Amino acid sequence: MKRAATFTINNFSEFRKKMLNWLKPFNIFCLLDNSGYHFEEPAFECLVAAGCKAMLEVNAGNAFEALKEFNATQHDWLFGHMGYDLKNETEQLQSNNFDGVGFKDVHFFVPEIVLQLSKNSLTIFCEGDAEQIFSALQFSSGIAEETIFSSLEINSRFTQAEYINTIQKLQQHILRGDCYEINFCQEFFSTDALVDPFSVYQKLISLSPNPFAALYRADDKYCICASPERYLKKRGSKIFSQPIKGTAKRFLADEQMDETSKQALFNSEKEKTENVMIVDLVRNDLSKVCKQGTVQVEELFGIYSFPQVHQMISTISGELQDGIDWSDVVKATFPMGSMTGAPKKRVMQLIERYERTRRGLFSGAIGYIDPQGDFDFNVVIRSILYNATDRYLSFQAGSAITFYCDAKKEYEECLLKVEVLKKALGR
Repeated sequence: MKRAATFTINNFSEFRKKMLNWLKPFNIFCLLDNSGYHFEEPAFECLVAAGCKAMLEVNAGNAFEALKEFNATQHDWLFGHMGYDLKNETEQLQSNNFDGVGFKDVHFFVPEIVLQLSKNSLTIFCEGDAEQIFSALQFSSGIAEETIFSSLEINSRFTQAEYINTIQKLQQHILRGDCYEINFCQEFFSTDALVDPFSVYQKLISLSPNPFAALYRADDKYCICASPERYLKKRGSKIFSQPIKGTAKRFLADEQMDETSKQALFNSEKEKTENVMIVDLVRNDLSKVCKQGTVQVEELFGIYSFPQVHQMISTISGELQDGIDWSDVVKATFPMGSMTGAPKKRVMQLIERYERTRRGLFSGAIGYIDPQGDFDFNVVIRSILYNATDRYLSFQAGSAITFYCDAKKEYEECLLKVEVLKKALGR
């Protein structure tokens, strides 16, 4: 059983950098960072899991049952991820597209050490000497702000013309009644990338701090994440989901233009239509695991501002049925509706047909379950995935496709979303 020890922190920002450097020797770790966003009262600013006492790593097939059994034997913190292609188990689908990064569909581990960092204190959960861990953290150096990267050539799976042609085909599916809305994504990649994930993460969150940021490592595979979106959170018997649908560019140098862009997003019937479709899908998913009559929309069409974009976010909540396992909650709601569209199974079939790479960890989730059974998971978007052995680097972006959308504007939205990722890579 892990014991908790709390220490005083004098300089939060400097200590946070030291914590990054302290993580470097660990082959498995997960750092979750809210970047100073306090949408609700936070229990921490950063939550870090390092080292591995026990691990589950499986692909779709019998993953949820394996996850339930693994969780039942641990009674401890769990950290890890669920990849998008876990859909093959929830909906009996297939993934045949290329995957250059290679994350497993499910990877969870029981950490040796958990660090819970707040503005003024650090709580260390461990079975060993907490004083020794704290001393090592204090004497660690910070990650360099600027690092020279190898020359990266970023390629795209679609030309603009190919992308527009594909969107027109998807709109024909919508016209025929196959679906109402589909989240279509494209990959940007480098096949000979040599980067330092730690300094890339440091650069990314300095450019684009977001409330569900993460730096995650599973051996030679990394996720460098600046996500603004929550997938699922459980506190006590209550469950929350906060899907994002609706994006507008920010104009940080012009306050009036920025406010105009924000108001245009709030007043856009197109964006509201897309958002409410996903809200209805999430309400339906949560109703499978919540007590009858408890699922409600706490906020509809909320506009939140992040460094690069304004986003339209809705919040749906419910009271969980008694005795339900957290893995069953995920099974009923995964993949998240904001990254699929509606109806979910049909659009995932179309995604597999028209996208040119497997999503893998992209549009999956990273997070934790605490010893009391509460959990919080993000949506893996605005993220760089990296296989250090194969030197393959990947990031994807997508948008909601409806019959009335403008394909050229959807393409430009994808470019807007990946702009900061390219900057973090020195491009």
